[in-house]
Amino acid sequence: MSGKTRSSKARSKKSWSPLLLAACSWAMLSAAPATAEEVVNVYTTREPGLSAPLFEAFTKATGITVNSVFVKDGLAERVKAEGAASPADVLMTVDVGNLLDVVDAGVTQPVETATLTAAVPANLRDPAGNWYALSMRARLVYEAKDVKLANFHYEDLADPKWKGKICIRSGQHPYNVALTAAYIVHHGEAKTEDWLRGLKANLARKATGGDREGARDILGGICDIAVGNSYYVGLMRSGKGGPDQKKWGDGIDVVLPTFEGGGTHVNVSGAAVAKNAPNKANAIKLDPIIGELGPLKVDPISLVDIAKARKKASELIDKVGFDN
Repeated sequence: MSGKTRSSKARSKKSWSPLLLAACSWAMLSAAPATAEEVVNVYTTREPGLSAPLFEAFTKATGITVNSVFVKDGLAERVKAEGAASPADVLMTVDVGNLLDVVDAGVTQPVETATLTAAVPANLRDPAGNWYALSMRARLVYEAKDVKLANFHYEDLADPKWKGKICIRSGQHPYNVALTAAYIVHHGEAKTEDWLRGLKANLARKATGGDREGARDILGGICDIAVGNSYYVGLMRSGKGGPDQKKWGDGIDVVLPTFEGGGTHVNVSGAAVAKNAPNKANAIKLDPIIGELGPLKVDPISLVDIAKARKKASELIDKVGFDN
């Protein structure tokens, strides 16, 4: 970490709001209206309310009706069991590991269009075109109003100066496993183990709760900084979680950390065209692209490489007793 003053741009609410990316479809810009009977069937693990605006806008732009089916667990298993008779055209899920699971299950098919290839950075899509990122969630640092971090790196979380001042959820939560896997890709296993031990030594409390509880505990004076996703800041500040959560969101500032020599770690929700899609043409039209990134400098390492390092990341988290 260097310095104690951030620019007004980095401190503003606008610095995090672009991270809460609304998905859009290239079809909304270029596709001709379809006939009324045309449909696209989407199986999604995302809560229905999160995808509804995208689907409504898509239908308005193209005339294609979106039939959305919420699949809480076992997306790949369900589509595989349905086989060639599956009605699924598009599979949507959260976390790159889950995207790789549906590919490994053999229930997707590659799709490549010039528009998608140009719009979605190579590190945010499958090299073979089996999935594309839909939206991103950056792994941020929440800070107390009087902390005022500048040029903060993920590596700094292990600096002894933060001893007893950091809050974080379970190390085995997918968000933190992914961050640890990214650390492995950047620095190797030995340095990642050292980093995990240093971060654990700096915790103000046991690694528990959720990201929003990190904001709560900053306001409660338990910790000075917390690790959390961009998504939750917007959710808290919106008031949808109630007045207490709004107070938590409004009571913190947000920092965009980066890896030294890299960028801000992100995970994604994404979409794939199902292997046996009965409405493939419409499914391709719905394939999403990444929105405006604003000031976010996305870490350039491949999400596929991060996913491959997740098993080792989980093992290291257990090895250092992070959650104990």
